[in-house]
Amino acid sequence: MSIVTTIMNSTTGRPIQKMTFGRMPKPWASFTLSTGELVTAERIDVVKPAPGKFLASITIWVSPAHRQLEQE
Repeated sequence: MSIVTTIMNSTTGRPIQKMTFGRMPKPWASFTLSTGELVTAERIDVVKPAPGKFLASITIWVSPAHRQLEQE
């Protein structure tokens, strides 16, 4: 059974993308976003499922690196 998570930007609080993992990721796990950027998990939240539901909501908070634009 795979784990479906929402990747959240910890700076803005907005979702970045959804990802599927084969097993529960560790809080220090590094992975690559669809943009090709390597990020490290800062925090993983597992929310208790609603009554009558089976799946828990899992959110991974990351801080994407900000690229500095070169000025000419």
